[in-house]
Amino acid sequence: MLASVTSSITSLIGNHGVYAVFLLMAIDAVFPAASELVMLYAGALAAAAFAGQHVVLFGSRISSHAAAYVVMALAGTLGYALGAVLGWAIGLYGGRPLLERRGRLLHVDEERLARAERWFDRWDDLAVLIGRITPVVRSFISIPAGVFEMPFVRYLVLTLIGSAAWAFAFAGAGWGVGTSYEHVHRDFRYVDYVVVGAVVLLAVALIVRFSRSSRLRRRGPDPAG
Repeated sequence: MLASVTSSITSLIGNHGVYAVFLLMAIDAVFPAASELVMLYAGALAAAAFAGQHVVLFGSRISSHAAAYVVMALAGTLGYALGAVLGWAIGLYGGRPLLERRGRLLHVDEERLARAERWFDRWDDLAVLIGRITPVVRSFISIPAGVFEMPFVRYLVLTLIGSAAWAFAFAGAGWGVGTSYEHVHRDFRYVDYVVVGAVVLLAVALIVRFSRSSRLRRRGPDPAG
């Protein structure tokens, strides 16, 4: 049986709190890591929605729920900013040659890079700010920003603004949900089924496409009549 994606994420946050939020958000800056769920759960944890679980920083429990909320939101903001800087550096120093060799591994192939280029052409500097608050797009901005040699300070400032807006908003939503979070989390399990189904369909489509391409290559061009 497939392990629950949402349960794995929430268990990680429940066990490691601030540090798990920081790490997961850093990953999400380059690879999609369910940042919405991460910050939603972080906010609920700050509101003491789960018995026996508390926000702990540097070994000290944060007793104020408001302070715990701020700490969790800041952990998400700073973690995402760190991941975004690493992604920018990968793009800047690796450039297009790196993406040509390792693009699929980095989830930024030629098609996504072209899409990102159109995104930057459309929004200019605001591409980073708008991208940081746009689902899915937000995880594919970092490396292209480096490839396109966006100035670091401007990139960092826009990233911090966008990531703070995202982190504080979703942590606030989790705070608002509070003790009702378990009902939300229970309903969230259906997201797992959607993700798994999408992956299976994508795998089938790729297999079919590869099979057709192989047959066409073996058949070769039709002889001239």
